[in-house]
Amino acid sequence: MKQLKDRLNRRELTIGSWITIGHPSIAEIMATAGFDWLAIDMEHSAITLDQAFALIQVIALSGIPPLVRVGENDPAVIKRVMDAGAHGVIVPMVNTPEDAQRAVDSVKYPPRGKRGVGLARAQKYGTGFEPYRRWNQAKSVVIVQIEHIRGVENFDAIFSIEGVDGFIAGPYDLSGSLGIPGQFEHPRFKEAIALMEKKARAKKALAGYHVVPPEPEAMREKIRNGYRFLSYSVDFLLLGATCRKDMAAIRSFAK
Repeated sequence: MKQLKDRLNRRELTIGSWITIGHPSIAEIMATAGFDWLAIDMEHSAITLDQAFALIQVIALSGIPPLVRVGENDPAVIKRVMDAGAHGVIVPMVNTPEDAQRAVDSVKYPPRGKRGVGLARAQKYGTGFEPYRRWNQAKSVVIVQIEHIRGVENFDAIFSIEGVDGFIAGPYDLSGSLGIPGQFEHPRFKEAIALMEKKARAKKALAGYHVVPPEPEAMREKIRNGYRFLSYSVDFLLLGATCRKDMAAIRSFAK
């Protein structure tokens, strides 16, 4: 398995997707679809820690780096998904440098961070702690979500924190923080995105975006705009869009 961290450091384009359905078959299907990474969503889904553990196993054993979008910037939650074998976390609502430092501290062991030390799947159940410790300090991934106007305003300070590997924009919550939820063509939303992109270029920060609709052309625009950590849609939308498209085609000649 290629180290995702190395690819991010080289600013290679990587494309992943979002898993919200807590069945291993979903993870297995998506892990063989050509994605560079997969993120298990524990914020806006019913996925439990037990289910996340199984999904991490399936994704990793399929040779794809598993990430977890945790439900909150909570050291206990981050520690547990990392101990389960996640290669990194995507942390929501990082609005200040203190939020960013908390996320890094929760992933990294001392002296770089404050993560509690234990033995679980990631450490090969006690037989591989030292190799994991070295990997964790050098190769684990911390992606922050810039999804509030405060995060955009504090962008430079957030990216002054060592250990933040990149960001992924959260368009829905960002628009919500502006009082215009879901209005992505609104001038205020476009201004916020443009400001974020400008700051990312100035800081040479790894820029990410979650393109939610399963529309490949929407990805083209983000790639042209310099985004290199892209999430393409989500499991249920990919499934639903294929069903609707194919059934519409079938109905058209079945009349």
